[in-house]
Amino acid sequence: MILEMKVPSPGESIKEVEIATWLVKDGDYVEKDQAIAEVDSDKATLELPAEASGIITLKAEEGDAVAVGAVVCLIDTAATKPEGSAPAPAAAAAPVAEAPKAAPAPAPVAAAPVATYASGTPSPAARKILDEKNIAPASVTGTGKDGRITKDDAVNATPSMGTPTGGSRGSERTKLSMLRRKVAERLVSAKNETAMLTTFNEVNMTPINLIRNQYKEEFKAKHAGVGLGYMSFFTKAVTRALKLYPDVNSMMDGDYKIAYDFCDISIAVSGPKGLMVPVVRNAENLTFRGVEADIKRLAIRARDGQITVDDMTGGTFTITNGGVFGSMLSTPIINPPQSGILGMHNIIERPIAVNGKVEIHPMMYVALSYDHRIIDGKESVGFLVAIKEALENPMELLLDNNPKRAFEL
Repeated sequence: MILEMKVPSPGESIKEVEIATWLVKDGDYVEKDQAIAEVDSDKATLELPAEASGIITLKAEEGDAVAVGAVVCLIDTAATKPEGSAPAPAAAAAPVAEAPKAAPAPAPVAAAPVATYASGTPSPAARKILDEKNIAPASVTGTGKDGRITKDDAVNATPSMGTPTGGSRGSERTKLSMLRRKVAERLVSAKNETAMLTTFNEVNMTPINLIRNQYKEEFKAKHAGVGLGYMSFFTKAVTRALKLYPDVNSMMDGDYKIAYDFCDISIAVSGPKGLMVPVVRNAENLTFRGVEADIKRLAIRARDGQITVDDMTGGTFTITNGGVFGSMLSTPIINPPQSGILGMHNIIERPIAVNGKVEIHPMMYVALSYDHRIIDGKESVGFLVAIKEALENPMELLLDNNPKRAFEL
């Protein structure tokens, strides 16, 4: 029996996927549920498992875009599994002695051209052209008799762009994955279709560092290896600010504004296929442990290529942390159709004025990019100030003066 394997639907809005990699070869015997291919959609990379055991016949090439529901391979379920089909480990294979082979006969060597007075010498017309181009005759290979530089050689000669150093000067043309192309399309769309502005502020991270240093070991021991990082503080500060400035937690839909009474926070993470933005659902209701555990779970799924479309669907506001890569300051691009994105950056000790005195504190620049069509300057600045206030006074504004209870210790 020949089974036709069709592309399953990764999500309601996805009509087409791309064959990123075939994990098997044409004619291989595959087992049921064995991963046979990786397919890219515009939101995630997914594995395609075999629906039955048998001999596989591929019907699409790597890089092909195929519609959802299209046949990508055939499986002959009546075929029996070949004996010894499982390859033995390479280390266990004994070396096989081969009989010595006769040395191949040397290829005939073409005679080197004889150098004469004409080699590398331009004709009068060629010399005039080379002089006009300011090109040295020694840099031109002549194609005329005995290597003479002809007029055509001079016309086709181009000025040197520098002396090659002998290193590699190769290039490679690679098609972008469907996911990468979709990210590029969305970023250009966000720049072209929104009235995007960015406002900046700075945060003194000393209060959060003091709290983390005091409780992080107890937190990690209590919650089975879940660490007390900066993201939970920033996420809780964002959900608090979104309640104070609800327009930042809304988005445009034609002539209408859609406002949300929940905070689904998209967290930008770097995965093997590029940037992905999974969503922490109802972050306003999560504890610090809940936020950290969910971010850790989603980051691991992104790293292992197991992120799904559902993991990245939705989101009312985004947080991105360029600081983990060393970024001091940036203007993050809105994640459409959302109206705002918060950019975190690296923490650097800098001198600041505190009560009229110069002190050195760990400081972070923060940036809020927002859609000015729906968020006014007063709200955007107020939103970012509210985040700054919460991060610089976390004990009162985020922990309710009871860190043991907030951290469930």
